Amino acid sequence: MSTPHGAAASPFKQPKAVWAVAFACVISFMGIGLVDPILPALAESLHATPSQVSLLFSSYLIVTAVAMLFVGWFSSRFGAKRTLVIGLAVIVVFAALAGTTDSINGIVGFRAGWGLGNALFIATSLAVIVASASGGFAGAIILYETALGLGIAVGPLLGGELGAISWRGPFFGVAVLMALALVATLVFVPSLPKPKRPTSPIAPLKALRHRGLLTMGIMALLYNWGFFTMLGYAPYPMKLSAHQLGLVFTGWGLLVAAFSVFFAPRLQARYGTAPVLYANLLGLGIVMAVIAAGVATPTTVIVAVIVSGAFIGINNTLTTQAVMLVSPVERPVASSAYGFLRFIGGGLAPYVAGKLADATDLSVPFYVGAATFLLAIPVLASGHRLLRQAEQHSGEAAETVEPSLTAVGAAVPTDVPPVIVAVGDHDRADAIVAAAARIARDTGSPLEVVHVQQTAVVEEQAVDVESAGQAKAAVTAHLDRLAAEGVAATGQILSSVGDHAAAGRALARHAADVHARAVAVGRSPRGPVAQFTDGSFTTALTHTAECTVVLVDAEHTPRRLTKDSLAELRGSAV
Repeated sequence: MSTPHGAAASPFKQPKAVWAVAFACVISFMGIGLVDPILPALAESLHATPSQVSLLFSSYLIVTAVAMLFVGWFSSRFGAKRTLVIGLAVIVVFAALAGTTDSINGIVGFRAGWGLGNALFIATSLAVIVASASGGFAGAIILYETALGLGIAVGPLLGGELGAISWRGPFFGVAVLMALALVATLVFVPSLPKPKRPTSPIAPLKALRHRGLLTMGIMALLYNWGFFTMLGYAPYPMKLSAHQLGLVFTGWGLLVAAFSVFFAPRLQARYGTAPVLYANLLGLGIVMAVIAAGVATPTTVIVAVIVSGAFIGINNTLTTQAVMLVSPVERPVASSAYGFLRFIGGGLAPYVAGKLADATDLSVPFYVGAATFLLAIPVLASGHRLLRQAEQHSGEAAETVEPSLTAVGAAVPTDVPPVIVAVGDHDRADAIVAAAARIARDTGSPLEVVHVQQTAVVEEQAVDVESAGQAKAAVTAHLDRLAAEGVAATGQILSSVGDHAAAGRALARHAADVHARAVAVGRSPRGPVAQFTDGSFTTALTHTAECTVVLVDAEHTPRRLTKDSLAELRGSAV
């Protein structure tokens, strides 16, 4: 979480391999919103009912769901690059075929093939970006989040523009763009090493035996049921052209991206994961009920859909983090099991909604969607204890994964309170440790190096950005260098899942346990706005720690961090 001194390295200065995959990510994230603006045009041009057109979502998502169970095994057996290339190639072929067909059944079938390629791609894209990025994982995550936001926001706009020309336009557009991404991936992405131990193809299903993971998965199934009911059916009562629908869903996508990346972490840090999810699901239920009640008024539907983007952005981020917190299995396995349940809910919803709309009227599917959002609340509540214990590090639950510390090196035989320095995986961590070592020398204190090892969580994807062996090697290198300089030091590895604030609070508790004299942090590669905002590692540490927290770098004297100084640092960057 700490970072190099001076100006932070730009996350956008990356190898060509990272840019190739990031470009493909943008196109992939366009995939769902891209078809929304052309749904009415498809129904009219192909003489299909809305329920028949909705199967575009069902076939795509159900195949994605089933494939999620096996992509981990496939990737571990054939390698990340090969999995990525096959996924891109499958998307190119089936997107192009969808654009050439003249029947709704043909499009539904080709969207199923597209879903297979999508599963292969999304299961490996984040891991490839993290493995290929320069300057540590933080820059890679910023780039992935940027691709996510850009794809979600631009997808409906591009779909609307191409759909205004022809309903075939979005399909051919995706095929061409993904073909470019495929060529770039083949040329620029190097072969990556396979895992030492292949993933079992039945591991995700076995993982669902764990109560916490199953509970969160069912909650995500219900949430996605409501979400894809709205996505699949809201365009019809709006009564807009393809271009106008593209603008509406672009507004929706901008809110999804903004609330997912910027607002969800702040709300989580202030109120906790479960309370925010309860309020969020309630809000989605209300918005969906408004759509149902006002289905005959296009303006009501338009405004409600755009507003729902804020709730969806929050839910997408926090649900995945909650899954990783309570899951006792490996991150990729938990991600596959969760993705299976999540996409199953999204795939079944449009099909059932179509049958309900045909048998009754268009408001009924939206009322059912509102009910599934509300039903997700008691399901989440049934796992509340596990989630709360994971966040609070109570240690009472057997099925939780919370921030934890692992000692590295021999303990320093002294009763003098230590100075702690928190560092992450980046190029200039040595400078941060050296600056903290000067504080330790000046105060006659031993130094404790805490290496923050995080699991990156973005949308439904989670990836271990650094192995335990790599983290231990990094700490050992710091300790060897300090020993050569005559500085008494020991080390710790702080393992955390997604939630930066939880890691900060865990370090603050550890500092209190060892009666630390001070905790030193460096500047974040995510930039000062991200580092000093609510919900960040540094802010949570500063607010929770009983001892002094200082910001160090090689160019300035250490600066004590307080509530006021955090606000000043945050404001100076705006």
